[in-house]
Amino acid sequence: MSSEKHAIESKVKIKVWDLPTRLFHWLMICLLAALWWSADVGEMQWHQVFAYSLLVLIVFRVLWGLIGSETSRFSHFVKPPSQVLAYVKQPEKHSIGHNPLGGYMVVAMILVLVVQLTTGLFSTDEIFTEGPLYAYVSSEVASSLTWLHKQNFNLLLLLALLHILAVVWHGIKGDKLVGAMITGYKRVSRDHVTQFEFRSSLVALTLVGVLAGLVVNYLIWPIAAML
Repeated sequence: MSSEKHAIESKVKIKVWDLPTRLFHWLMICLLAALWWSADVGEMQWHQVFAYSLLVLIVFRVLWGLIGSETSRFSHFVKPPSQVLAYVKQPEKHSIGHNPLGGYMVVAMILVLVVQLTTGLFSTDEIFTEGPLYAYVSSEVASSLTWLHKQNFNLLLLLALLHILAVVWHGIKGDKLVGAMITGYKRVSRDHVTQFEFRSSLVALTLVGVLAGLVVNYLIWPIAAML
């Protein structure tokens, strides 16, 4: 008991994740669940609204990965393949924020979501609902992109499952990822205390406001008028 108490006392709480990154993470989960539900029950107009809302989040995350807080930037967690292989061989190696393998998972998830959103713009349910760019391609191309849109969702589910399993595995190892993504803080040993650079949340709010304004005006409003 005394050794466990000493281990806890030897750790220091530091800030790892900013509020915009944490909100992005949890809102993305909520929207993915809403997209799954709306497609499953055939609420395609709501499916489009949720998809365009997710589009705002994904574009924001890409921009935030370039100009955002230090731990949110791609340059912070996207490492060379050699470092990823070294981490796989020695996963207990200390890491704050996204570990090298987790960084690749973030990029893979964003890419798969981009494919999902892009193909959705050209997709059709062949009944009532068509993507806003459906009329700009042939019916054959639209059919192929609709097929890809449906199949790509299975890949998205697989990545989500792998992410959940990784979170559980890290939790068993004592690395509480969920708590850090809720509070923004993580307890690390005194030897690994790091001060990260964080951008103002007002910058993120401005980005989201501009993106949301464009998406609502050109994509969501025409659909909302029919709901």
